[in-house]
Amino acid sequence: MIDLAKVGLKDFTRSAKILIITNTIYAFVLPVIDIFVASYIMRNSNDPSKVILYQLAIYIGIPITFFINGYLLNNINIKRLFSLGMILSGVSMVFMMSLDEINYIGIAVAGLIMGMSFGLYWANRDYLVLATTKDKTRNFYYGLETFLYTIIASIVPVMIGWFLMSGNEGEGKVGNDGVNSAYRVITMIVFGITVLASIVFHFGKYEKPKSEKFLYFKFHKLWKKMLQLAVLKGLAQGFIVTAPAMLMMKFFNSEGALGSAISIGAVIAAIIMLILGKYSKPKHRLVIFSVGLICFFLASFFNGLLFNTTGVIIFMFLLLIARPVLDIAYFPIQLRVIDLLSSIENRNEFSYILNHEFGLFIGRFLGAGTFLVIAFYINTDIALRYALLIIGVLQLLSIIIAKQLLKQQETLENETLTTKNVIKYENA
Repeated sequence: MIDLAKVGLKDFTRSAKILIITNTIYAFVLPVIDIFVASYIMRNSNDPSKVILYQLAIYIGIPITFFINGYLLNNINIKRLFSLGMILSGVSMVFMMSLDEINYIGIAVAGLIMGMSFGLYWANRDYLVLATTKDKTRNFYYGLETFLYTIIASIVPVMIGWFLMSGNEGEGKVGNDGVNSAYRVITMIVFGITVLASIVFHFGKYEKPKSEKFLYFKFHKLWKKMLQLAVLKGLAQGFIVTAPAMLMMKFFNSEGALGSAISIGAVIAAIIMLILGKYSKPKHRLVIFSVGLICFFLASFFNGLLFNTTGVIIFMFLLLIARPVLDIAYFPIQLRVIDLLSSIENRNEFSYILNHEFGLFIGRFLGAGTFLVIAFYINTDIALRYALLIIGVLQLLSIIIAKQLLKQQETLENETLTTKNVIKYENA
């Protein structure tokens, strides 16, 4: 008989539910940021290196803002910082659309603003999830959140893609102007959604982290394993967000086709996420994580092997499954390690969130750097074809590291429990 996990919405606090609603509203913005900003740059510059520069600017802005956020939390309510993070994503898009020319300086500034947005959003979101959930509910939390996100991600791209194409009524420059006007309409809608999400979020009650030291350079050996996973995760993030848009625009040259391809795969991914989130338990995380990594490797393998329209479709389909499957396992693993070590080392939870972000940054920089080196010294097609495959192979190392981490974590938990029982007995 199947052992069904008895976890549901009733297990969440009101604030956790509001956080889910807020993130669901903001989820309507994320596909636009992840996909169509990159396609806008490609359409108006036809230069993949500019897309990667934009992504690098984002990744530089994120850890810097994570660090600044640690100080801001001492004086500013976490609600305001989280809300500002969402709104800045709209500001970044407005700035991008106001550029007369897609030049390197403009792209860098837009990327840094978006990086600040992500930094404020993710730094505070990670803490809010940590503070409002327990380990036993996190599989369901991330499963439900990812299910809602993927459902939205199956609708938004196809709607936006074909809306953009409806603006392409002419040829050449005239047609491009029509599409760019449609991009500007979408940007204003995105800005409105970020404001709405910010308003809804303020109905929840959230405590800010303790005003303690949050910058450390020495950590427990278990955290070093977590950082290894973070670097490998960052490798893929280095350009995996923009790679789909670059591949789709190269082989299909249509935002409509880009949106349709993403929507089809997202429907399947949404169903998988709901099932995994509802019925999986903490003991299943390594298996789920491994499946996600294998899907990612297969996506990069078929893209490199075929490198045509069929290869891109297979790549998109597998990637849309791999990313949420990885997240539903990775984030609970990360938060459980933070729970454990923050109590043992008596440190602010945010210190681990900040340090983790720097691990991701190193990986992102290496991932994006791999693409740029291949693109500049060989050519862009080779970079699109083989950089992904290189990273897909390296990502498989995460399975071994995750297995070691979970084993060390279990040992440490048992040792901690034994110590607490001894102290309790001696004090009795």
